[in-house]
Amino acid sequence: MANQVEHGLTEELLPLLQKERFVTVSTVDFEKGTPNVSAISWVFAPDKGHIRFAIDNRSRMLDNIKKTSGIVITLIGNGSTYSIAGNAMVKREKMEGVPLKLAMIEVAVSDVRDIMFYGSKIVTEPTYDKTYDAEAAAKLDRQVMSALREA
Repeated sequence: MANQVEHGLTEELLPLLQKERFVTVSTVDFEKGTPNVSAISWVFAPDKGHIRFAIDNRSRMLDNIKKTSGIVITLIGNGSTYSIAGNAMVKREKMEGVPLKLAMIEVAVSDVRDIMFYGSKIVTEPTYDKTYDAEAAAKLDRQVMSALREA
């Protein structure tokens, strides 16, 4: 996909965003007007044109999105790195069926670009471990991902 701009998720990228996954989200800081980058994992793409994710109600990203809807999600997968741009909106201020106070954000995807530098590929994708109670983490992950799917 190098040097191409897609206007939605491709057949190869869609399945990568249908499960919990490490991505970064870039917003415009509502006070400073500078980039603000956060790492998240509760992300789900219901179709090629939309991505949903969950964030804490106190997250700075929430205020950023309310002021400026432009957003970029960076995804590492399929041997490359992708920039997924779009407009975000707060779909739910408080997600139902989830014990934490989480907001649901939905992004209307406008551009997808392969941004990997020429002549290279990703050989190991990022992995992470939850550092709190594994059973509690797994239960919370199931609840959040279910809410993102069913929205």
